[in-house]
Amino acid sequence: MSWVAHEQDALVQTLRSANPDAGTLCDGWDVRRLVAHLVQREQAPVAGLKDAVARKPPGQEPGLTELTTRARSPYGYARLIDRFVEGAPRWSPMSWAAEKINFVEYVIHHEDVRRGGHDPLEPRDLPREEQDAVWEQLGLFALSLRKSPVGVRLATPVGQTRVAKAGDGVTLTGEPVELALWISGRRAPARVAVTGSPDAVQQLQDWAKA
Repeated sequence: MSWVAHEQDALVQTLRSANPDAGTLCDGWDVRRLVAHLVQREQAPVAGLKDAVARKPPGQEPGLTELTTRARSPYGYARLIDRFVEGAPRWSPMSWAAEKINFVEYVIHHEDVRRGGHDPLEPRDLPREEQDAVWEQLGLFALSLRKSPVGVRLATPVGQTRVAKAGDGVTLTGEPVELALWISGRRAPARVAVTGSPDAVQQLQDWAKA
């Protein structure tokens, strides 16, 4: 089984047992709306584009609101998850390039559900091989760090390193999943150590808050 299929299966199990009204790490999104996002992303990209153009605050996106309204009942929520399981059409890159496009997306959204709400869970003890698969894809995610005011190096507890932005600065150390959460903006719940000179660390933290 591919890692994207493995992670989707794990995410679906979590979604089926979760309270659809519970909060997530995504501002303005409860679990139901996060599932709607996953469905829209893979099966209704035009609606996703319309939501982006509408520029409504999180939680008020018209397309997602339509999906979540139909998923208010237990049956509707279960059906929304079933649609996510069905996945994207075979002609879509979301299907034939799922390992590259969806794997880390699923990992991050899985943690959005697990660590959100009033009773966040501890990080999962994932196989080293899965962490390594996330690490392999962090290069693309780390492109956003090129705007950092200081140099940034990524490191893991097992000795993997990668330069996200050249120059003196800071090192972000954590398991690959934690680094993916930090880079994607989930900085408070991410188990990442930021080390470097006090000035460099402060510059990065100020930039990350902007």
